[in-house]
Amino acid sequence: MKRIGVFGGAFDPPHVAHAALVKAALAELQLDELRVVPTGEAWHKTRTLSPAPHRLAMAQLAFAELPHVVVDPRELERVGPSYTVDTLREFKALWPTAEFFLILGEDQAQALPSWHDWQEILQLAIICVATRACSTGAGAKFDLETTHKSRFRRLLMPALNVSATDIRARFAAHLSVADMVFEPVARYIAHHHLYQTA
Repeated sequence: MKRIGVFGGAFDPPHVAHAALVKAALAELQLDELRVVPTGEAWHKTRTLSPAPHRLAMAQLAFAELPHVVVDPRELERVGPSYTVDTLREFKALWPTAEFFLILGEDQAQALPSWHDWQEILQLAIICVATRACSTGAGAKFDLETTHKSRFRRLLMPALNVSATDIRARFAAHLSVADMVFEPVARYIAHHHLYQTA
């Protein structure tokens, strides 16, 4: 049975912690393939995301060197709100016999009951919870993980305290982002003047 990982996010921008998590997921979950899915019209984001073509291009640059990783643009091409369950349904239709592993941060996993058709998400994929190095109460089980334990597993994430929010702020302030984003991504951001305040 094919094992497919699904890792969604804004990737605004993608950074070294994203890549480290992808590598960890490939190894720990013994995935045949991992699909990185930049979010489209994110229903849960309060800030405006960078334009889709930029986020797609940056994701392609960030994950280009990782084997078995595919940057999947389907959510960026979708009209209207972008829901994870729709993406998983599409994947299930494409690979009906595959086993899917949805990779989420701990904060995302705890918020899962607020997601559109979250019960179906639990049926379509195993939820793999990556604990961030900077999270409080890291590793503590939450209600959904306790009540649906067969649908959850923990993913040991490398201890990299890097966030896209910090990276955007550093670009805006013209500070170094060395060791936070890969050089091709940094060059792309600089070339397109992303994250610059007016």
